[in-house]
Amino acid sequence: MRNYDLEFLKHFSMVIGFLMLVTVGLIVGASIIHHRLPPEIDPAVTQRTERRIAPVGAVYAGSTGAAAQAAASAAAAAAAASQVAYGGTLDGSVIFNNLCTGCHTSGAGGAPTLDHSHWDARLAKGKDTLHKHAIEGFTGDAGVMPAKGGNPALTDEQVSAAVDWMLDNLH
Repeated sequence: MRNYDLEFLKHFSMVIGFLMLVTVGLIVGASIIHHRLPPEIDPAVTQRTERRIAPVGAVYAGSTGAAAQAAASAAAAAAAASQVAYGGTLDGSVIFNNLCTGCHTSGAGGAPTLDHSHWDARLAKGKDTLHKHAIEGFTGDAGVMPAKGGNPALTDEQVSAAVDWMLDNLH
């Protein structure tokens, strides 16, 4: 080999060695930077946080604010109406057949079935007392009546309608 070939190989080896050192340095530097960056936050966690810190109310000012307030109250009323059981019906038979029949046809939990032998003593206390016990719940010697039949989505009027229907259909 000639002298300039050895010189070339020596310089070429030094360049390759330098490039390898630069590559290793870049890998180590990238690893350090990667571990210092904060991790990405899950979008579901972000949405939960935003819902939790969202303002509870709003300020309405002027005629535009009055319209926005009216729209907001209408939306709130519609949302509340959709949460009422059985579409807000006051038909006692619908409420009885969907909720009350489980206990009041079998006598489960000491519930009175639809015959006078179970209801006459209760009727002596008055219809208002029956409505109150059905709405608020009652625990007596004969059994237990959960508040609103165990369905808090019922309105007081719906519970009273169901009680009235039961009283009208005693046999």
